[in-house]
Amino acid sequence: MKDTVAYFNGEWLAQEEVRIDPFDRGFYVGDAVFDLTRTFDGRSFKMAEHVDRLYRSLSYARIDPGVTAEEMIDISEEGIRKNEPARLAGAGDWHVWQAVTRGTGAFRKPMSAATVMVLYLPLGASTYAPYYRTGAHGIIARTRSYSPLALDPKIKHYSRMNFNIAEQEAYDVDPEGWPILLDQNGNLSEGNGYNVFLVTSGVLRTPKDDAILQGVSRGAIYELAERLDIPVAEEDLQPYDLYTADEAFISNTPSCLLPMTKVDHRQIGDGKPGPITRQLLAAWSEWVGVDIVGQMESLNSR
Repeated sequence: MKDTVAYFNGEWLAQEEVRIDPFDRGFYVGDAVFDLTRTFDGRSFKMAEHVDRLYRSLSYARIDPGVTAEEMIDISEEGIRKNEPARLAGAGDWHVWQAVTRGTGAFRKPMSAATVMVLYLPLGASTYAPYYRTGAHGIIARTRSYSPLALDPKIKHYSRMNFNIAEQEAYDVDPEGWPILLDQNGNLSEGNGYNVFLVTSGVLRTPKDDAILQGVSRGAIYELAERLDIPVAEEDLQPYDLYTADEAFISNTPSCLLPMTKVDHRQIGDGKPGPITRQLLAAWSEWVGVDIVGQMESLNSR
């Protein structure tokens, strides 16, 4: 959006003026980590948890951002305040995208200072709004998740070619399909930016965190489930478990949670968003003081 400002290497500038050096290692070889939170009615949600995960990724990747986690929170919140006029003018709410690269430098040479940026992006409701009522179509992709022996999935990094290929594979099956990757053992892992949940006999089930990103939204669902007395189990799950589930959904920061009503053209349950899915989504809306579905549909209709 025009009139949106971003933080870039210590400065606030018009977001359209942000420019990455083509030899920045983040662009050049994917040597970067990031995180993403969102706002509800202009207020950030779980900012500290997202920044904490960002700094765990930075520590693992051995990138020094040159700012502390507390400073990153302050910067991110300052940008929300600076962009409030743009939000009220039509953005609705923001994705707050924090990204840090190792900077420029050649192989085995000392790096320059890290590149640090915080960007502010409208929600992009069209990606999610059509599926709250009808449910998304999950596609189990041929491409697998990274093995933790090669690259630990708990890092939120830019080395995401497997996700990109899985997205294309899902598109081949259904242009509106949502890819679901398996791990090296054939267990369900995650999608290309979201965690996967299913419900069987009233129990909320989700893959263990061996080969997935530990989603902040995944953690939020655990909190809601505890409040609502819904039992949760982390376990190895196979495609069979998803095909035979009573209901299913995905979770990520932008959508919060999105019903999934079929997988590989197989209907899940009665083919409609299930009661536990709807209960969790309603509780989340009450938690943040925003009708999540209503907001997405309103933004999508503009």
